[in-house]
Amino acid sequence: MAMQAQDIENLIREKFPQAQITITDLAGDGNHWAAEVIDESFRGQNRVQQQRAVYAALKGKMDGPAGELHALALTTKVPE
Repeated sequence: MAMQAQDIENLIREKFPQAQITITDLAGDGNHWAAEVIDESFRGQNRVQQQRAVYAALKGKMDGPAGELHALALTTKVPE
């Protein structure tokens, strides 16, 4: 079953409660998502570290072919 935007945001928000999070359905099919996560906790981390932290927050929902979250284009940033 595909995940909803709110479900994705809720998982990310658990780990990043103060983050600015934007979830976008890229294809309009509920399977191909983009997420932008802007959080102060990323300061001093490189992009790979930031993205690994967000993927970890998804708690395995993207793991393997049976994962609930099929595709997620991820952008992470530190607040300006």
